[in-house]
Amino acid sequence: MVGPRESAVRILLVEDDEKIASFIIKGMKAAGCAVDHVADGREGLTLATAEPYDAAIVDIMLPGLDGLSVVGEMRKSKVATPVIILSARGSVEDRVKGLQTGADDYLTKPFAFTELLARVQALVRRASGITEPTRLAVGDLSVNLVSREVKRADRNIDLQPMEFSLLEYLMRNAGRVVSRTMIMEHVWNYDFDPQTNVVEARICRLRDKIDRDFPGKLIHTVRGVGYVLRENP
Repeated sequence: MVGPRESAVRILLVEDDEKIASFIIKGMKAAGCAVDHVADGREGLTLATAEPYDAAIVDIMLPGLDGLSVVGEMRKSKVATPVIILSARGSVEDRVKGLQTGADDYLTKPFAFTELLARVQALVRRASGITEPTRLAVGDLSVNLVSREVKRADRNIDLQPMEFSLLEYLMRNAGRVVSRTMIMEHVWNYDFDPQTNVVEARICRLRDKIDRDFPGKLIHTVRGVGYVLRENP
């Protein structure tokens, strides 16, 4: 359903899977974006050519008009809105076809929301000429978002991909308490089973790598609420 513009960053979402659409809308709104959502390719094309958007997220398999055709028609109409294609097909040929059609990025399902958000933010910054930040830091802990290098007190720390995503999310929200639900929605993908204790397990493993050998603890538990990354307890 199309809603009013609520922020400086406006996203068009063309996705007919209700679960995935709800997952994206909730996450984007939490990140401060306004989202206009339609489930039909032709409706998506109509909005894309009539309204100004900072970025569009377009599924390939759509009723009415498929996603590649939507993007192709947008480019024929001189619509320069950055587009991320979503697809369950992740072969090199599929990605190349999507990019050749006019898309700016291609993300394979299932995906973690943090990755989708990071890609959208990168496209918006690139389109607006803003230099993308490549480093996050809290105290003596630093993360290079390009090389994915993590250091604390100049000591290299090796993280698994999901651990890196979890740390990145905590650092982007440094000083703010994030709940287990927020972590699940932003770090894990829409197929994640919320009944598992994987968040607690990953936090434990991350603490073991980030805090165990250092005097000042950065990852703190707020009992009954969630977790926060900050220099002081």
